[in-house]
Amino acid sequence: MKILIILAHPEEKSFNAALFNTAIKSLEEAGHEVKTTDLYQENYQPVSGKGNFTQLENPNYFKQQNEELFAVQQSTLMPDIVSEQEKIEWCEIMIWQFPLYWFSVPAILKGWIDKVFTMGKFYDNGKIFDNGFSAGKKAMLSLTTGGPQKNYVEDKYGDINSILFPIHRGILEFLGFSVLQPEIIYSVERLTDEERKTLLDRWSKRLMNIEQEIMRN
Repeated sequence: MKILIILAHPEEKSFNAALFNTAIKSLEEAGHEVKTTDLYQENYQPVSGKGNFTQLENPNYFKQQNEELFAVQQSTLMPDIVSEQEKIEWCEIMIWQFPLYWFSVPAILKGWIDKVFTMGKFYDNGKIFDNGFSAGKKAMLSLTTGGPQKNYVEDKYGDINSILFPIHRGILEFLGFSVLQPEIIYSVERLTDEERKTLLDRWSKRLMNIEQEIMRN
């Protein structure tokens, strides 16, 4: 299978980076093709706006969705956006690896989302959800949290599935992706070395059997 992994963490020695590297190694050993984007290492510029385009249809009044439609038709998106879009079109499974920041994705990943998932390319009027451009593709979140699992209940932080709903439903499913069960590592800073090794082994085993998991969904 063709698998794209997006990493959004600034530290090369972090547990997120270890999960990212484990995923690449395990998937390649299982015979899958893997492409990656390491947003911090590539110094990805996340601010979305007029700079997304090499030419504007209306330079006097900027409306991003209108400019995205024009750019898709006229091939005027910036090369860094096009290269990411090509990876998404290529892949059959997309994995996002990130730490949960303020109950959401880090700003650098949100900026990647804002820039890359352009109107006319990944969604349009009527081309959403089951009829979306990415229908038939799978997506998975792999994330870490600072807080322990016991805090993710309604009377504290809220249920983790509710927290992830805007990402799962509002982004991935909206675009047509089928969403796999997320991989969640709680209270990451409190893990012992042995616990980290066990969790990396578990992640590796899951990915080595990803095809069976997809067949069940």
